[in-house]
Amino acid sequence: QAQLVESGGGLVQAGGSLRLSCAASGATFSSYGMGWFRQAPGKEREFVAAINWSGRSTYYADSVKGRFTISRDNAKNTVYLQMNSLKPEDTAVYYCAAGYSGNYYYTEIKYHYWGQGTQVSVSS
Repeated sequence: QAQLVESGGGLVQAGGSLRLSCAASGATFSSYGMGWFRQAPGKEREFVAAINWSGRSTYYADSVKGRFTISRDNAKNTVYLQMNSLKPEDTAVYYCAAGYSGNYYYTEIKYHYWGQGTQVSVSS
């Protein structure tokens, strides 16, 4: 069973950058597909980015494409989300998720483990 712990959230001005990290333990991290999701106040959780087991394939929501980059370091059991050119509408709690399949997916049902989330706030 995998445990996921996110870090790196915080308050940043519009146009700034943050890098989120998600450290995994208790499972064979390198075989899992990984994803980032976010939930803004009063809204449903939505897909942000996903990466396959090797890191060679990635997928992004249109709203973050070109600004966010997902990556992973299997030697460190960690997945990252580099967020650049942040906008106030990026404000949300960001969650990392792991799925048994090594592929990347944009639907929550494909993920079996979730972290507790980290808050990202972008001021205008």
